[in-house]
Amino acid sequence: MPYRLMAAIGEFDRLRSVAGLVAPLEQRLGLVPLSRSLVEELGGPAPTRNPHPSQERPFSLLSPGFDQVLGEWSRGGPVALVEADFHGGHGYQSARVWRAGAGVWGPAHTWDFGGPRQGWPINAALALLGAVPGGDRDLFLTVGLGRESDEDGWAWLATRAAWAGTYDEWYEEREREREETARAAREADGHRRRTDVPVVLDGGAVMDVLGLPPGPMVGAAIRHLQDVHAERGLTSREEAVRELRAWAAAQRTDA
Repeated sequence: MPYRLMAAIGEFDRLRSVAGLVAPLEQRLGLVPLSRSLVEELGGPAPTRNPHPSQERPFSLLSPGFDQVLGEWSRGGPVALVEADFHGGHGYQSARVWRAGAGVWGPAHTWDFGGPRQGWPINAALALLGAVPGGDRDLFLTVGLGRESDEDGWAWLATRAAWAGTYDEWYEEREREREETARAAREADGHRRRTDVPVVLDGGAVMDVLGLPPGPMVGAAIRHLQDVHAERGLTSREEAVRELRAWAAAQRTDA
């Protein structure tokens, strides 16, 4: 499954004050998914899209005007511009960080991911934003950048969080929904959740993928993923998401 990302990342509440729709990440961070139309709306005409980013020109779409916009956004705290494009395990990352109105790090770009993960461009940029590693996961996964795989997915998450006035409001509601989902999964229809099979996607992730409220449907979705995992394995989050969406479509057809 291809993975594509071009986004500005910074503190959620601050980005909401300047950029409107922001997808919440972990550790109080937020992500503004960037399209050509948004880059041009904020920073004026953009150059022809660069199909082959390199160290000399690391981003596929960045104009001088939007560079200034990112500098302005950074006056209240650091902001990173990140880009990634992967398919079949091969691809690239680019990143740059602004603080107090000026670029302070980067741009960094690589196609070679043989070195330490903390040195990869996006991980390095996230560290400069203050992100803290979680266990044996790198910062990319710790802050939730694996949650979606393209601009449309991130835009959808940003729209779902538009009701929240602050990061704290969003976070408290998410935790409440996860608690309700866990309880509903235990109680729904007398079915017991399997304890012998790993949970591929937790309740919060299931709700994010399918746009569901807390309730029995979330528990049923988790049990379906566990059953599939037990039968033939689910080797990646992307495969689990595809399986979950196909299952949900079948439920709507059968209803």
